[in-house]
Amino acid sequence: MCETTLAITGGCMCGAVRYAVTGEPNRVLLCHCQSCRMHTGAPVATLAVLKADQVAFNGAERKIYKSSPGVGRAFCANCGTTLTWETVFGDEGPICAIHISTFDNPDVSAPTAHSFYPERISWFDVADNLPRYEGFVAGGTFLGNGPANKGS
Repeated sequence: MCETTLAITGGCMCGAVRYAVTGEPNRVLLCHCQSCRMHTGAPVATLAVLKADQVAFNGAERKIYKSSPGVGRAFCANCGTTLTWETVFGDEGPICAIHISTFDNPDVSAPTAHSFYPERISWFDVADNLPRYEGFVAGGTFLGNGPANKGS
């Protein structure tokens, strides 16, 4: 039997920073926290969470902004593309959450949950039936499924 693996590659807008992923993400989440919104300039960030050793970067060196204690947010120093959110996360150890909009093919991984849902911008919601969490998806408080306003 032949096994297939998901091939995820990507990089920044100018192509200076590239990466390749080994294996599949642990989870793919829509993060509504203010820090992710500020880092991306978007109403929500979509991140594929991986063990740090699953990601190999090449090309230009990424710049890391220390956004809070123990958290680094990587970006390309040349074009400014937002690339990752990185930390040591409890029992999971070192993780590298990659912004899926930087994937060469962002359709390979669909979101599985929403994190920091109560922090979302009041006028923005996603009309899906994915689980919503108060904080982090891993170990976080489950709030329910579907958008806050279920009416049309």
